[in-house]
Parts: sequence; structure tokens; C-alpha cells
Amino acid sequence: MAGILADTEFQLFSRLIYEQSGIHFSEMNRSILDTRLQERLKITQRQDVKNYYDYIMRNPDEMKMLLDSVTTNLTRFFRNTGQFETLERFVLPDLVAYKTKINQPRVRVWSAGCATGEEPYSIAFVLKEKLPRHFDLEIIASDLSLKSIMTAREGYYPESKIEGVPGPYLARYFEKQESGYQVKEEIKSLIRFDYHNLKFDSGLQHVDILFCRNVIIYFDEAAQKAVIERFWKIMGPHSYLFLGHSESLFGMNTRFAFVKTDWSIIYRKFIDDGEKKP
Repeated sequence: MAGILADTEFQLFSRLIYEQSGIHFSEMNRSILDTRLQERLKITQRQDVKNYYDYIMRNPDEMKMLLDSVTTNLTRFFRNTGQFETLERFVLPDLVAYKTKINQPRVRVWSAGCATGEEPYSIAFVLKEKLPRHFDLEIIASDLSLKSIMTAREGYYPESKIEGVPGPYLARYFEKQESGYQVKEEIKSLIRFDYHNLKFDSGLQHVDILFCRNVIIYFDEAAQKAVIERFWKIMGPHSYLFLGHSESLFGMNTRFAFVKTDWSIIYRKFIDDGEKKP
């Protein structure tokens, strides 16, 4: 099917999507936006893109559906195993020692851009096993895609999606069903799935571990910096940030400290007698 967007229409929609979500569409990925708009026009039975634009400007629910359609939700369990090694072997021991010292035995985790749930469930498996039993655990998982959140809340995955889950976790935390696996309630109950647009404040506070992987790669520099600054504000005084393998804060003027472990690279927020980097 031929493209439906004229240059002025492409600029109109790309600017709208950027303003609403921070997602940046360049000429290189113009065809993706064109295809997604064709799908939405067909579903909503709009005559043309101008008619559709007028429609979404007065229909917030359709705006959410459009943003859902242009997001990429590729993920898998234990994606980038080096980061999960870092979580288990470096971050958790350090965080537990700090929390014990200040007598606050609780950990709050945010999986931002959780897609269909594989990431927060992977985090939950590790923390369920490795966090001391007297610690309280809260995991918040959010995404721009309502459809993905519904899948994540259900916690059911076909066999093709289970690859990468270590055998002990698979046996302990999943129920085998006819054509797939169901995450057990003891893990599902640890996670609160919710809709959130990273363009806006989350309302969260005192986040100890924040995963936001393969999300800000779709933002331009200004939007990336705004998101990272919001992360800083809502994270605890001794906390850790995980970004995607192809994402980096290098060259960005932020207050996070670069941390290189034996397994991966992460970032740390550290406040002691005022805001200081370690």
C-alpha cells in the first residue's frame, strides 16, 4: 500500500507524537509511522489523515491507541543476562547493606517501559530468591502500551516466549499449561502494572532500582535529558539505574555516576551530605 502522508502531514503527526510521548520520528522511520496510521484509519473508519487528526485531538482514548501502535514492544525474559548478574551480585548486596544500616528493610523497583512483562517478572524472580525474607518488596511496572500491559497482567506466555528463563525459576514460579506457562500468583502479587507515559511525572518516590531499557533510544536528546532528570528526582538517595545495552548517559550532563561491574555498566545515584557523585 502506498504511503498516505504528505510532508506537511508527516511533520504534523511526528510533532504531535513527540509532544505527547517524547518519541521522535525522523525521515528514516517515516514508513513506520505511515503504516501505523493506515492501520488506525482502517480501525476507526476515518476517511483520511486530516479527518483522523481532528478525531484524535478530541478523543484522548484514541490518542493513547495511536501512541500504543507506534511503540516497539520487543522483549524477553532475562534480556541482557549481564545486567541481571549485576542486579544479583552487585546491586542487591550493596542495597541490602545500605538499607540495613539505615534500618529501612524495603526495596522499591520500577520497570519503566515494561512491554509485555518479561522484564519485571525476571526482576521479581531474582528479588524473590535473593532479597532477605524480612525485607518488603514493591515492584511497579509501567508502559505506554495498554495492550502490552494487559498481556503482562495476565502473566501467560507461550512456550516460544519462555526461552531464557533458568530451569529453577521455570519450575518454581510458573505453572505449565497445555500450550504455554502461567506465572504463579506469588510472583504476580509482587508487581503492580500500570499505564504511564514517560513524557510526564510518574508520581513515584524513593525508587531504589529503576530499569528503563531500550526506551529512551527512541527519544531525541532533549527528551532523553528530561526523562533522566525526572528519574533522578524520584529515585532514592542510594539507588541504581539500568539502561539498555545500546543506551548511555555518556556526554549527557546528568548527576548519575557511571558504574562498571564485572558483568555490565549501570548508573548510580548517591547523596551524602548534599548531592555528590561518588
